Amino acid sequence: MDFRFTEDDHTFRTHARTWLESRLAATPAPAPRAWERELGQAGWIGIGWPAKSGESYGNRPATLTQQVVWAEEYARSTAPPRMGHIGEKLLAPTLIAYGSQEQRRRHLPPIARGETFWCQGYSEPGAGSDLAGIRTTATPDGTGAYAVTGQKIWTSLARDADWCFVLARTEPGSARHRGLSFLLVEMDQPGRIEVRPIRQMAGTSEFNEVFFDGARAGEVVGGEGNGWQVALGLLALERGVSTLAQQVGFAAELDQVVAAAVASGAARDPVIRARLVRQWAELITMRRHALRTLGTTGDPGAPSVAKLLSGGWHQRLGELAVQVAGEAGTVGPRPWSPEHPYELDDAQHLFLFSRADTIYGGSDEIQRNIIAERVLGLPREPG
Repeated sequence: MDFRFTEDDHTFRTHARTWLESRLAATPAPAPRAWERELGQAGWIGIGWPAKSGESYGNRPATLTQQVVWAEEYARSTAPPRMGHIGEKLLAPTLIAYGSQEQRRRHLPPIARGETFWCQGYSEPGAGSDLAGIRTTATPDGTGAYAVTGQKIWTSLARDADWCFVLARTEPGSARHRGLSFLLVEMDQPGRIEVRPIRQMAGTSEFNEVFFDGARAGEVVGGEGNGWQVALGLLALERGVSTLAQQVGFAAELDQVVAAAVASGAARDPVIRARLVRQWAELITMRRHALRTLGTTGDPGAPSVAKLLSGGWHQRLGELAVQVAGEAGTVGPRPWSPEHPYELDDAQHLFLFSRADTIYGGSDEIQRNIIAERVLGLPREPG
């Protein structure tokens, strides 16, 4: 793909950067929900969503390159992490591809306005990378809806979400990819949905367990029993433009590690210096790969290659960050106390958090299987 930014793209970049700088200067630390509404009012949520049958969702039209520009400028700014990215980047394109007109009209405008937030109910304690092992069930409740019962895990933003899209088994006795449906579940159902935060070794709690006890799901996307097709379509959206924005964050982290190496004198070590150069070269390679495959269709291996490259790279950067810090990397930034029993500096947090990079979003083993079977045509592993 010949991927070059046009003059219009550069104008768009200037507009995006100027807007972000002015808004963040006025409100340096905006509250997450208020910030999402402000993004929505300015038309920055859902830019480039393809309109279907002339429908309008309240978002800003944009080319693929302009979507990249916005993602990069947002990552470079001091703007807070997005609350609405699961609804905007995952659910909305899925509804555009597989949902009904009624579902699109109901759910896309409030996402574009920054008013409703979503979480993803896929992984379970016994079905993580092997998503076809899902055991959560959904049975008709006699009102045209479903009663969902089961447990989901590693559910990002579940405590703040208004809705959850849930992959559940709607055909009793079905196994593996058959009998699954993609359901939309409202989270405000006291007594039927319980959310429990998961504390990670880095000290944060981005992920949650979610327990469904007969929770009502009033909508199915793509038709009953077609959940596996819809789920795979959604998973393919986890990479792409967002990958390039992620790489902007990677570059900032690499700059911090390089600065720490220079400050500590570790950069004088030829082995450390070679590893820093390698991290830089691999980051450039990842960007070229992302640009080359952006917008391509029918390539099942591209997302898996991107995931393999980024996960391993980020883990190695975390290891290098602690190594560069030397002895200081093994202790906390201040002595333990009852008020602050657990605290990490940036390098330690990067090291611990990046341990999960090769697991979440499909483990490296799963990505290699996808490449082997769907791209190289190698025989499937015996069951």
